[in-house]
Amino acid sequence: MTDVHRVPEMMKEPDVIDLLIHQHGMIRDLFDEVERAAPGERREPFHRLVRLLAVHETAEEEVVHPYARRRIDGGEGVVADRLREENEAKQLLAQLDREGPGHPDFAARLDSLRLAVLAHARAEERYEFARLKARTSAAERRAMALGVRAAEAVAPTHPHPGVESATRNLLFGPPAAIVDRARDLIRKAAGRHASGTPEGGA
Repeated sequence: MTDVHRVPEMMKEPDVIDLLIHQHGMIRDLFDEVERAAPGERREPFHRLVRLLAVHETAEEEVVHPYARRRIDGGEGVVADRLREENEAKQLLAQLDREGPGHPDFAARLDSLRLAVLAHARAEERYEFARLKARTSAAERRAMALGVRAAEAVAPTHPHPGVESATRNLLFGPPAAIVDRARDLIRKAAGRHASGTPEGGA
């Protein structure tokens, strides 16, 4: 029997909404992993969490939000609310990344970040993803998934021998630098420059 939790990873052309919801689950798992780790062993899973959060939010900003603005009723307001939530989480993430897992307030600040990120994910799924799925075709959602998959490929939630060093080269440094590299990968995969889609997507 197929493990349903692995379906989005196994699909060659996944639905972007299913893929992003699956990533929400991976983010929750990584928060758990960082929290369970001994203080001296938090750095590696925390860096994977930083990468995945940065790539995930960049994918949403580059791929999903532009569609939502155009396609769903009140799309501008819905996206503005999500961007406000994302900005709050980004500030918390940047502070955590600067201070590192060794900071005495790390656990408390990680908990604050977790609450902000998971509340944001619930709002996305309820107010943006569900409406967007109703207003787009399966082919459109598969096309949107291309950029997300390109970024996901270089932000694995678990290290793989022979791959982790290359991943560090691509997505290494503070969250802002990771966002810039992820944005380039997403735009290249989606062919946005070639298709003439304006930056910002609206």
